[in-house]
Amino acid sequence: MELIHRNLLIGIHDALQETFFEDRKYADKVIERLLKGHRQWGSEDRRVVAQIFYDIIRWKKRLEYYMGEGVKPTNIYKMILAYCLWTKIHYKKFEEFDGVKSADIITKLRKGTVPTKAIEYSIPEWLAETLERELGPKWEREMTALNEKAPTILRVNTLKTTAKELVSDLKDENVESFLVKNYPDAVQLEEKKNVFLTSAFKDGLFEVQDASSQKIGELLEVKEGMRVVDVCAGAGGKTLHLAALMKNKGQIIALDIYEWKLAELRRRAKRAGAHNIETRFIDDNKVIKRLHEKADRLLIDSPCSGLGVLKRNPDSKWKIDQEFLDRIRKEQEKILNDYAKILKKGGKMVYATCSILPSENNEQVETFLKNNEGYTLLKEVNMLPSEGFDGFYMALIERKP
Repeated sequence: MELIHRNLLIGIHDALQETFFEDRKYADKVIERLLKGHRQWGSEDRRVVAQIFYDIIRWKKRLEYYMGEGVKPTNIYKMILAYCLWTKIHYKKFEEFDGVKSADIITKLRKGTVPTKAIEYSIPEWLAETLERELGPKWEREMTALNEKAPTILRVNTLKTTAKELVSDLKDENVESFLVKNYPDAVQLEEKKNVFLTSAFKDGLFEVQDASSQKIGELLEVKEGMRVVDVCAGAGGKTLHLAALMKNKGQIIALDIYEWKLAELRRRAKRAGAHNIETRFIDDNKVIKRLHEKADRLLIDSPCSGLGVLKRNPDSKWKIDQEFLDRIRKEQEKILNDYAKILKKGGKMVYATCSILPSENNEQVETFLKNNEGYTLLKEVNMLPSEGFDGFYMALIERKP
């Protein structure tokens, strides 16, 4: 019988409280800070803490049903108890903590069924309705996949090494990995490890980037010497991939509305040895207008609901609502209309999201093409979570010569 010791329990409790109740902080930042603050914990303790933390976030609604009440700061221990009973993990003298009781939880666990699909898949009711309406019967298959743990995928930096060489270099540092079929730049870890401590990472040999995400750079069909604009560059994961695909030749202009993200991009580019990237902060519309009809290739990695990446960001389903979804769809439509003007005639662009909702994906593209006769759709790609990696949508669009 696996035991959870008191100090680990307290850490999990505090991290959950910070995620759900104290400014609703991002789960990945919360767990990173918790583990950094407890360096005395062994590797197995750290693994258990991270697993339980993410599992409870992932299955929050179902655990609430077992508890018989909503989660409040005073009963997070009861939520942990519900999880432990459900997964048959226990620790000594549980009822010392906050006087939690297990009888009502055990009764529901023995029943074995849950009353709604939203509880079964542990998502908000509004989201279950949205998924069923937009995806039809296949939504349950995709939610099953999204409740699984995400694999750790690296993208090899081909400016410095190859995928095979990276696997060998990681093995020398006791990190087991393997090549991913049909993804030429992808390497998958055998098990989750902190690869940021490796010499291979510090030397800029790879970035962490899901396999589905890597397909976006490939679809854009960039070539050496082109001028490429990435209008929602963020911290630059896809920008760096484009730089590698272009072999550092040509120009990439990376734009974003957050200057701190562009600062992170510059830091990452330096480590990766990517020298053909110029960052520009979008502080007014003039930044965009100056680029009208200047790009051979354009990447619009649009803001979205993030529903395709719930495997790795399970807390996001509790942070969004219908109002957010309505707002983000309007933003996507505006971004497509405004930024598409950056593309030269005869140039190509990719519109991409990490969502699985048609209303954020192909329906946005259909609306754009209807309102902009000078563009034509060349190809669409739907990467579904049930296929093994993150959910992504991408459309390759040409501006007519």
